[in-house]
Amino acid sequence: MSESLMAAAGEPNPLVPHTVEIVLGAVVFLLLVAAIAKFVVPRFEKAYAERTAAIEGGIAEAEQAQNEAKAALEQYTAQLADARHEAAAIREEAKEQGAQIIAEMRAQAQAEAERITSTAHAQIEAERAQVVAQLKSEVGALATELAGRIVGESLADDDRQKRTVARFIDELEGSAN
Repeated sequence: MSESLMAAAGEPNPLVPHTVEIVLGAVVFLLLVAAIAKFVVPRFEKAYAERTAAIEGGIAEAEQAQNEAKAALEQYTAQLADARHEAAAIREEAKEQGAQIIAEMRAQAQAEAERITSTAHAQIEAERAQVVAQLKSEVGALATELAGRIVGESLADDDRQKRTVARFIDELEGSAN
């Protein structure tokens, strides 16, 4: 038994690694770290920088686009206000022109109505004068004929007839007044 214990003491422990393995593992680890630091990390840094620049550029572009949109909105709002103001001015001008046209048309219609009325009055007056003259001649003729019958003498003399008719008409007008 003691030999078996001794034999066990001379053999290396499987739980303890060999020194060569530790050194070799450390060298390989350092080489791996150096390769990662030289090749991989710069690429990550470059990708990170590009991504950061892209994000910051995108933010800047978005802010610029937002500012342009605000400016366009303000310009649109100003143009809309100007257009509304101009439309109101045009409506007012149209109302004024409409009122002016209506006033002119009323004045023309009034003038035309006065002209038609005066023409009608003149025509009526002319017709009245014509009717009065015709009536005077007819009444004169009838009066002369009646007077001739009453008097029993002929009033064929034009001067005598005119005097008699004029006197008769004057008497009629005097009695009417």
